Amino acid sequence: MSRDNALPLPPDRRLLLKGALAAGALTALPGVGAAHAATGGPAASPAGPGAAAPYVNPLVRNRADPHIHRHRDGFYYFTATAPEYDRIILRRSRTLRGLSTASESVIWRKHATGVMGAHIWAPEIHHIDGKWYIYFASAPAEDIWAIRIWVLENAHPDPFKGTWVERGQLKTAWETFSLDATTFTHRGTRYLAWAQHEPGMDNNTALWLSRMADPLTLTGPQVRLSTPELPWEVIGFKVNEGPSVIRRNGRLFMSYSASATDFNYCMGLLTVDEDADLMNPANWSKSQAPVFTSNDTTKQYGPGHNSFTVAEDGRTDVLVYHARQYKDIVGDPLNDPNRHTRVQRLGWKPDGTPDFGVPVADTPTPSSRKES
Repeated sequence: MSRDNALPLPPDRRLLLKGALAAGALTALPGVGAAHAATGGPAASPAGPGAAAPYVNPLVRNRADPHIHRHRDGFYYFTATAPEYDRIILRRSRTLRGLSTASESVIWRKHATGVMGAHIWAPEIHHIDGKWYIYFASAPAEDIWAIRIWVLENAHPDPFKGTWVERGQLKTAWETFSLDATTFTHRGTRYLAWAQHEPGMDNNTALWLSRMADPLTLTGPQVRLSTPELPWEVIGFKVNEGPSVIRRNGRLFMSYSASATDFNYCMGLLTVDEDADLMNPANWSKSQAPVFTSNDTTKQYGPGHNSFTVAEDGRTDVLVYHARQYKDIVGDPLNDPNRHTRVQRLGWKPDGTPDFGVPVADTPTPSSRKES
């Protein structure tokens, strides 16, 4: 299998130096706790007096379900849901902070009719076996809630060039509501994790896992890892969605989002030992309380649908997610465009589990400092 995967791993020394030079300095990330190295080693040193200023949050406005892939070419590639639900966008920068002002390209637009004609949601960009892939959710223009997982492919080394080819629907066991596909490799095997409604189940979506025969095809059993059942997972809607995987400290951690997409939206966590069979649901344990929630102090609401990446130093783990800056929403939350992309340091507890902390407050602007 390709060395490329969805688990943020440290770059080689040449890439680390390249990123540091591009940044001008190792960038400090707001957040809590010290982040371990990707191998579960010692914590990265905190930023010193000469370090670059913290990133500005929100990082990218009006972009939900953010996904950031740090490629071995030294660039961060960013994609996310546009609030019009009509296109797939792409940005890149040599620094995370630079994504805020990076040029944005539309690499694909929805169809006027038929399949892939509505609800273009939650794209993720991955580089697999020498090609670029984007996994995303969409529905037919004539049946906008018949949402399924679809795939684009680009063989050009530069995803801003070449042609994005529609490779069709990624078929799962049932033709039911499905979305939020993410892919990762573990010990030479590629997996797909996603959210889907199981026929006969009293929920909206559960979390599923399958091995992949190739970037377009599932193989073998498809197992349910988690279903919404705890009180914080079933507010408004019974939802487990938006999985993302990080491997540290001898374990794999799968974060996910739960409940309706208003201020009740929050994140949970599944954990499995790295030596265990990932395809056995009994090997996964589930957090009984949410690990990342709305916070009145920092005034961030509905944090979720995250991904993970690594800072320019190649060691500090970074949490990428969206949140709103207010609690009250008029009408359907899906029609509210103000879910903004945010980033902060992902900490690690003494027991080796991730410490998500709280969603950071907005970065003060000169005008807000004067008013405070």
